[in-house]
Amino acid sequence: MAGQILNPNLLLAIPLAPLVGSMIAGLLGTKFLGNVVGRKTSHTVTILGVLVALILSVQTLMAVLDGASFNGTIYNWMTVGSLKLEVGFQIDALSAMMMCVVTFVSLMVHIYTIGYMAEDEGYNRFFSYISLFTFSMLMLVMANNFLQLFFGWEAVGLVSYLLIGFWYTRPTAIFANMKAFLVNRVGDFGFILGIGLLLAYAGSMNYQEVFAQKDALVSATLPGTDWMIITVACICLFIGAMGKSAQFPLHVWLPDSMEGPTPISALIHAATMVTAGIFMVARMSPLFELSDTALSFVLVIGSITALFMGFLGIIQNDIKRVVAYSTLSQLGYMTVALGASAYSAAVFHLMTHAFFKALLFLGAGSVIIGMHHDQDIRNMGGLRKYMPITWITSLLGSLALIGTPFFSGFYSKDSIIEAVHATNLWGSGFANFAVLAGVFVTAFYSFRMYFLVFHGEERFGKPHHHSEGHDSDGHHEEDAHDDHHHHGLAPGQKPHESPLVVTLPLILLAIPSVIIGFMTIGPMLFGDFFKGVIFVGENHVGLKELAANWHGPVAMVTHGLMTPPFWLALSGVAAAYYCYMVNPRVPSWFYAKFRAVHTLLDNKYYMDKFNDVVFAGGARLLGGGLWKHGDRNLIDGLVVNGSAKVVGWFSSLVRVLQTGYIYHYAFVMILGVLGFLVYFLPFWHA
Repeated sequence: MAGQILNPNLLLAIPLAPLVGSMIAGLLGTKFLGNVVGRKTSHTVTILGVLVALILSVQTLMAVLDGASFNGTIYNWMTVGSLKLEVGFQIDALSAMMMCVVTFVSLMVHIYTIGYMAEDEGYNRFFSYISLFTFSMLMLVMANNFLQLFFGWEAVGLVSYLLIGFWYTRPTAIFANMKAFLVNRVGDFGFILGIGLLLAYAGSMNYQEVFAQKDALVSATLPGTDWMIITVACICLFIGAMGKSAQFPLHVWLPDSMEGPTPISALIHAATMVTAGIFMVARMSPLFELSDTALSFVLVIGSITALFMGFLGIIQNDIKRVVAYSTLSQLGYMTVALGASAYSAAVFHLMTHAFFKALLFLGAGSVIIGMHHDQDIRNMGGLRKYMPITWITSLLGSLALIGTPFFSGFYSKDSIIEAVHATNLWGSGFANFAVLAGVFVTAFYSFRMYFLVFHGEERFGKPHHHSEGHDSDGHHEEDAHDDHHHHGLAPGQKPHESPLVVTLPLILLAIPSVIIGFMTIGPMLFGDFFKGVIFVGENHVGLKELAANWHGPVAMVTHGLMTPPFWLALSGVAAAYYCYMVNPRVPSWFYAKFRAVHTLLDNKYYMDKFNDVVFAGGARLLGGGLWKHGDRNLIDGLVVNGSAKVVGWFSSLVRVLQTGYIYHYAFVMILGVLGFLVYFLPFWHA
């Protein structure tokens, strides 16, 4: 099968299947065309569309492993001079793996949604949105040119806006989706500048044609400066990734996106939107390898995100926000790996993280259902005996997240830490500290949440309970009809395990969360899986040191038990157990002694306030100035009203002369003739 070209029609069916399902549910299943189809039809066609995409994606991956590939144009949109604007696919190991991850996680989310959104009146609309999201992400990862990449990039941004603000009657949801949209526009401005620079200097939007021009790109400098074009273009592209993959300081939108229903939290934060930036940089590895400056920039930004976003997870009480800050931190790890030229390790962690993070989000949603839409972990405790499936799957997801040996997260996270340790780029010292410290922080906040939710005393069903987090989810149909709908369990009520349609996706996601790393680390990191797809320069050590000492996944665990990451993770779990199960006075003591630090973390490093004062305030100031002085005084006052006043003044003068008497007009005519004679008299004498 080596060298075989994949069938383009089958490839086209992969993104189109979810699109068709989305259109049926979105057009025929909503008020738009009169609710022609019901709930059952809507969820059936969308799930069927994603299932078809998954089956075809798995077949494509198997064919790629046998040596098949595809890189060609599907549709030529327009040709402008020598520039071709096309829809095309590039199917290789990277895109085929991403297609399988996206469609599998999306299928789990679709099935889960049947149970989670059962009472919501926007049921059909929600299924339409998540299928459209899947289509957008597939177009992005399958693209072979920047035009299609940008289309998919903007489409996932648009659909995430619709999903985050799904409950559009709530002001918090509208604020959150607008915030996500605006912050992503900042990143996208950099992204489109990077694409424009590459187009200007390479003369093409096709990946391979741009990569072929790398010698010309390396020698070119930005006019008027000594900056290398390749450095500027790569940093601009990465600014796009900073917005989409929520890297500091463009991370502020992601925690607020929890305002959307839990299934889309899993979809946005697991396999799809936030990993688009990581995928894009890995795809652009031939360009990023040409600039150490760009790689250092990526490395430092990722390090800051990995460590400082993890700190924020420690003080969160909303179950979904803890997992959201965990996502930010793990995206930081992936970004650090990209900066260390360990692209395959970044993509490997992207894959393993997709499974266990989707599992943790859906597990959190199951807890929310059991708690009657109460999301505050301080009101939980002891859920293990009431929700056994949710408990065991959430435990497996947490163990994978903290990098427990033999679990998938161990292989990907330890590979990143080893790669960062081996690199010698500027900023690698801080990066090395950040990824190691982040291991302890991740273990601490993950098991703080785990112990508070599933173990200890039962704090639910009490007359006086905490209120934080009650309103950030669970706005189901009954809320629309009853503003006084009770969030949380009433006194005497007990939690209950979620229905099979919710727990089945948890079980199916738990399996790869445990075994996928063990099974795939060999070919993905040290084999030929990414050969010819991801490029690493000779001067970038990346994973070379780790590859030299690679003796299999079991030997990696044996070695891992003697390395700092394992003991840091163990210490984090032990610290969380002591603080929240053995001696709960310890967190209170820390709060009393370090109140200033808690206040700093509680205000998220004041990033939101900074943005509000500097950018939003600056925009308001500029807008107010332009309105007051530009619009009101200059345009309205001077141009519009001023011209009217001049005409009025002139009219008032003319009106005095227009008396209507004939002798007045005759007198003026005589004066005119006299004036004429006086003026031209010198010419007559001459």
